[in-house]
Amino acid sequence: MSSIFMQNKNVTIKFIAKKLGISITSVSRVLNGLGPQYRISHKTIELITNTATKLNYSPNNFAKGLRLKKSSTIGLILPDITNTWFAQLALGIEKEARKLHYNIFLCNSNDDIRIEKKSIELLQNWMVDGIIIAPIGLEAEHLVSASKKGTPVVLIDRFFEGLDLPCITSNDFEGSLEANQYLIDNGHKKIACFQGISGTSTNNQRIAGYKKALKNNKILFDPALLMGDNFGFDNGYIAAKKLIKNIKKTKITAIFSMGNQITLGILKALKEDGIKIPNDLSLISFDEQLYSDLLFTPLSTVSHMNENIGDMALKMLLAEMHKKTNAKQKNIVLKSKLIIRDSVKNLNA
Repeated sequence: MSSIFMQNKNVTIKFIAKKLGISITSVSRVLNGLGPQYRISHKTIELITNTATKLNYSPNNFAKGLRLKKSSTIGLILPDITNTWFAQLALGIEKEARKLHYNIFLCNSNDDIRIEKKSIELLQNWMVDGIIIAPIGLEAEHLVSASKKGTPVVLIDRFFEGLDLPCITSNDFEGSLEANQYLIDNGHKKIACFQGISGTSTNNQRIAGYKKALKNNKILFDPALLMGDNFGFDNGYIAAKKLIKNIKKTKITAIFSMGNQITLGILKALKEDGIKIPNDLSLISFDEQLYSDLLFTPLSTVSHMNENIGDMALKMLLAEMHKKTNAKQKNIVLKSKLIIRDSVKNLNA
């Protein structure tokens, strides 16, 4: 075991070339898959490949990256990898990156701006070729700084008004407006809104859609019905428990949830208190999930990022990495879609 380890540690392209009496250039081309392109004979390719395998040769990608100023690695920063929505997003991006022979360096910011900043520094120190990030959305200076230092940055899901960085977002305003209009069309006028992180683009747009639906139907906005302070499970659970205590007094008939993790917390709280959906309380949520249709009461949701997000994010980042001018890319805004199931009761019936 130890001899193999030592052998691998000391085996270089130069070592293989000297052992076989073949030029370093030819060995390098073969081990980088360029043998046929440079018309190196099949016999020589086979000899070099077999020798490298026997010697347990492993390329030093970090050294190669330093030499070529290219690591074939893309940094991906997400706010919460335990969130199935972001996990699916990561899976899609990794799948597309693999097709293009890029590796993914995944960081979880845990919705903590300090961790997000440290992750940016880490990825730059590792010389990633570019960064895809779903930012927390409260500060942008570190993202601008990374871009100015030569690391292309693409934003997904959350964005900053007026920031000159390419991004892929969804129409959160329209999605929220449609969802709340659907609740109102079904006779709901007392709608609690469980929000995420205040001040972020997603939160701002979804609240704006909620308020617009109320205004369109001449329903006064009640600040007391705007609950919560983050996109996490505990936020939904705690806010739902507070709501349940005062539900008879407030006469709330529906909840509009701004995220799938918030919704899971809501569902746990309602189950503990024996509140049935939709008979006792209606519920509609942002973020379509694989389980949305499998719940005891199938959940009505707003789907706002399609399955091609990984492909789009990679293409946008590659365009940034290879662009030769300062021309700004056109940002992508994806349409939202209301998926109606059984979690909203029709009070007009």
